[in-house]
Amino acid sequence: MTDDSTTDSSATDSSNRLYGRRKGRPLRKRKTELLGTILPSLEIPVPRPGERIDPQALFPKPVRDVWLEVGFGSGHHLAWQAARNRDVGLIGAEPFVNGVAGLMALVDEEQVQDNVRVLPDDARPLLDALPDASIGRAFVLFADPWPKKRHWERRFIGPDNLPRLSRVLKDGAELRLASDDMGLVRWMLEHTVKHPDFEWTARGPSDWRHRTEDWPPTRYEEKAIEAGRKPVFLRFIRKARA
Repeated sequence: MTDDSTTDSSATDSSNRLYGRRKGRPLRKRKTELLGTILPSLEIPVPRPGERIDPQALFPKPVRDVWLEVGFGSGHHLAWQAARNRDVGLIGAEPFVNGVAGLMALVDEEQVQDNVRVLPDDARPLLDALPDASIGRAFVLFADPWPKKRHWERRFIGPDNLPRLSRVLKDGAELRLASDDMGLVRWMLEHTVKHPDFEWTARGPSDWRHRTEDWPPTRYEEKAIEAGRKPVFLRFIRKARA
């Protein structure tokens, strides 16, 4: 579905199975080389059950906050945020090899090796390994809509993963969601609005029709608009803990 923000290549369900492609078209020589040269220094090993990870300790220099992008596609959004927020640590989880290679090219171009870390796999073990209230912002952008009803449980935003996100997000942290599929938009709204830990920030239609200034457009979004699909941008705040 996307080549820019969140990959359409994989999804998970409550059985902890990972669905979708791990690899697409053969990579060009440079991207293959970058997987061997840059990725090893940025890669987060898949956490073992019960393992705990200090996100601040993943970065060579102190960072004022840590943000997480689940399914970063080709990495354009993540790299943009990293380049413009060099005092923030950006963690991206993406099982699609071609997407990881795309991000490595952008990391090299923007020279953001110090504040980008990558889990080239399922995001759920990482979420389970992160401490409570350790993430200041999370992104799930243009995920696979899994339009068939029998596949809806594979959608990342839902009853299985919202508690994970709620646990790791700081009080007042922002959860950003986006899609050009109205079925998925309704699904995400239904599940996130009714979750007791999240508050939808929208006060009018312009709040979900337009991105904020610190939310860059991607090529996928542009292609969706050209095809007549209207993206929806959703922002939620993690409510304060009792």
